[in-house]
Amino acid sequence: MLSFLLTVKRLLGGVIRAFKQDNFRVIFVLILLMLLSGTIFYTAEENLSVLDALYFCVATLSTVGHPTFVPQTELGKIFTMVYIVVGTGLFLALIAHLAYAIMFQNEEKRDATKVFLHKARRKRSDSDG
Repeated sequence: MLSFLLTVKRLLGGVIRAFKQDNFRVIFVLILLMLLSGTIFYTAEENLSVLDALYFCVATLSTVGHPTFVPQTELGKIFTMVYIVVGTGLFLALIAHLAYAIMFQNEEKRDATKVFLHKARRKRSDSDG
């Protein structure tokens, strides 16, 4: 249980750190727009409920896929092909930014500590001399 909580803490720290990057925020907004546009399209064109359409969009963007739903209209099939290509790239970019933020968050803390210690030593040596 402790390991799980530490993992969640590290993940949340990475998300917070990633949101400080402009690129991450832009990709996040683009994914939200993709989810919104996909949900609206599948609700209108394929007659899915809002929840089913959103579920299909999330499953598609995360590359999991939906085992039972196949678009029935030609427009739905074309939209889905474009949606998969564009959405998968955006989703993978989001995951890559998040992974980078998680992997290097400890390195940044270590660098900040080194800078602080260096300043403290220099200040102490200035006051001694």
